[in-house]
Amino acid sequence: MSNRTFTMIKPDAVRAGNIGNILQMINGAGFRIVAMKYLHISKQQAEKFYEVHAARPFYGELTEFMSSGPIVAAILEKDNAVADFRKLIGATNPAQAEEGTIRKKYAASIGENAVHGSDSDENAAIEGNFFFNGLERF
Repeated sequence: MSNRTFTMIKPDAVRAGNIGNILQMINGAGFRIVAMKYLHISKQQAEKFYEVHAARPFYGELTEFMSSGPIVAAILEKDNAVADFRKLIGATNPAQAEEGTIRKKYAASIGENAVHGSDSDENAAIEGNFFFNGLERF
């Protein structure tokens, strides 16, 4: 069980002006931000990040969407970080997400679901390393 996880505030939530609201929910849930940056990833960077999904039918649409505008990438710290953050963000489909979750409040659809959250400790480390070097973590 790790005490760190990775998240991205996706282009839909950034466009809608929800960065501050989402960060407030993250802080309010007891997470500490140990690294954060605001950037616009290219299609090629999105393809590399999501290469684990390359065989899936939604891969092209996902990588196109993730490169469609700026994102906020962050590494978060808290005991049981991965599981607690997955609970905070809610189900991938916002219609099925529990009340009070980030996706219930800020996601528009399964495809535009406001935030990414690592699904395992191993992926949290891989995803965090994709965006941040050691000097960018506090």
